[in-house]
Amino acid sequence: MTTLAHKIQSPQVPDLPTASWTNGYRIGQEVVVSGMTGHPATRQAAERGEALGAYEQAIVVLKKLEALVTAAGGHRHNLIKTVVYLTDIADKDEVGRARRDFFGEHTPCSTLVAVKALVFPELRVEIDAWARLDVDLREAQPLLSTES
Repeated sequence: MTTLAHKIQSPQVPDLPTASWTNGYRIGQEVVVSGMTGHPATRQAAERGEALGAYEQAIVVLKKLEALVTAAGGHRHNLIKTVVYLTDIADKDEVGRARRDFFGEHTPCSTLVAVKALVFPELRVEIDAWARLDVDLREAQPLLSTES
């Protein structure tokens, strides 16, 4: 038996008609989201001469992830894992601050990777994510080891 996949559609994060990817899928209780960037907000800010820093870009991206998970039937605390790609590893503290501000004390697992470049030169941050709609990280409990 095959589990049905549902393509996630959100007006806040529309699929581009020329894209060769999908923003996200819901498969059962799991949600998988493609890497999101701050584009087009980053491009618009750069054109005004007001480039968005890593913190601002991360907040834009986290809101996109939230919009996609919400469209799939969940909320931000269903996000269980992210992979953060930075063009400058020195931005890690600003992205960490954005994550704390966005998630509070209930942060998902995360991997942080420095990359040479992203698709547009003004981009500093890209994040992809996994969520489970049957999990709320606000209810997470410590798992104590039974080993001595």
